[in-house]
Amino acid sequence: MPPLRSADLHIVDPHFHMWDLEQHTYPWLSARPLPASIAGDVTPIAHSYVLDDYLADQGRWKVALAVHVDAGYDPREPVAETRWLQALANERGMPNGIVAAAVLHEPDVETVLAAHCESANVRGIRHIINWHADPAKTYVARGDLLTDPAWLAGFALLEKYGLSFDLQLYPSQMHDAAHVAARFPQTSIIVNHAGMPIDRDAAGLALWESGMRELAAQPNVSVKISGLGMLDWDWSIQSIRPFVLRTIEFFGADRCMFASNFPVDRLYSSFDVLYDAFAELVGDFTPTEQRGLFGGNAVRLYRLTELPA
Repeated sequence: MPPLRSADLHIVDPHFHMWDLEQHTYPWLSARPLPASIAGDVTPIAHSYVLDDYLADQGRWKVALAVHVDAGYDPREPVAETRWLQALANERGMPNGIVAAAVLHEPDVETVLAAHCESANVRGIRHIINWHADPAKTYVARGDLLTDPAWLAGFALLEKYGLSFDLQLYPSQMHDAAHVAARFPQTSIIVNHAGMPIDRDAAGLALWESGMRELAAQPNVSVKISGLGMLDWDWSIQSIRPFVLRTIEFFGADRCMFASNFPVDRLYSSFDVLYDAFAELVGDFTPTEQRGLFGGNAVRLYRLTELPA
């Protein structure tokens, strides 16, 4: 099969971020000194990154549709980011989908969900729950959210509001997450960043594989292949190959999506280098599988406007 070219596909990017630090507060980007991050030194992206910046970064791989995922906005204003993004979409036509933030175990979570849904482009919710025994790797203070009754009650509301859930977690949490998926089969769950295989020793990789298999066994779970640079700052096609291809093996090409995670992954490569790598890795896949991975699956899973023919 001839090499896949950027001109061959309509790209849907189901995971990108924007922030306007002049107008809004993002604690992980606005605090001084900047807090430690598994992503490394985020100083190069600790400035406003708006739609024109994202469009300029695309290079040859032009994005037809894009889904914005919550960018760590000020948690005291849980709906302000969504309203800003919807106003931008109304004016500029992008983002085409919005994954908003909500803390599912908070008492007012239903009020927050209802307010998010007032914006037409909202498709889902993300509540980052990455917990790790190593404090340097953890995002949250608690490792029991996936079994916490209050969190599960908040999760149950997603079906009521027709929302999907972006699941950002570590492999040690996947067993519990698979039980959540089985308990709520009508809620679409989208694993972020190929399951974030953060521990690369033999035990850590085995845990990632077994956890991904458990999640993939639930038909309502899909996955975004993205963010691999956050865990492999000097990545190469060879170093990400097993995570890309094994993820597709576990979930099938029809439940996987390639995503940029820009501008975070801009710390590690250009947009073109990233998407060229994806294209090389699936160069032997069928045209139907490639169209799904680069766009069609995201249209279906995030319920977006159909791509051009």
